[in-house]
Amino acid sequence: MCAPTVVADRTYHRPDGSAPMRRHSDAHHPTSVPMRLTDDEARARLAAHDHGTLCTVHAGRGADAVPVAYAVDDGHVGIAVDLVKPKSSTRLQRERNLEADPRATLLVDHWDRDDWARLWWVRAQLHFLGDATDRQEGLAARLAQRYPQYRARPFARVLVLRIVGVSGWAASG
Repeated sequence: MCAPTVVADRTYHRPDGSAPMRRHSDAHHPTSVPMRLTDDEARARLAAHDHGTLCTVHAGRGADAVPVAYAVDDGHVGIAVDLVKPKSSTRLQRERNLEADPRATLLVDHWDRDDWARLWWVRAQLHFLGDATDRQEGLAARLAQRYPQYRARPFARVLVLRIVGVSGWAASG
């Protein structure tokens, strides 16, 4: 099944030519108005969520996206380079990417297949701090609190990224 196409009049035109459908934000559904999240709400959802997609910049490939578990503490995100999951090396490409270009994005989202009124996403713009040992301990403790697999802190290191901005969207308030 093909996804519908959105056009300027806010009508979804289906690729198969069947009858178009209107967005839920129309007058028929006044309680389902999409909303841009406030900075505080976006930060709260980022801190409460348990995994996301870290996007860094690879010199040859461009965008380099990988799923990550993370923790937030005092305006910073910690991502463990752990010893739990099998790796060919603890020198990960994401870390090499960050050393070459410290900009990153962490995208988190909530998907509900049956209720699209519950959809939301938050995008955090990040800046890699390199050897930020003053923040690593707090973030390592947060990671150990959040994930049973990390209780013994099986970390080669914790990557520390400062949150420089957040934005987000929710299907309804």
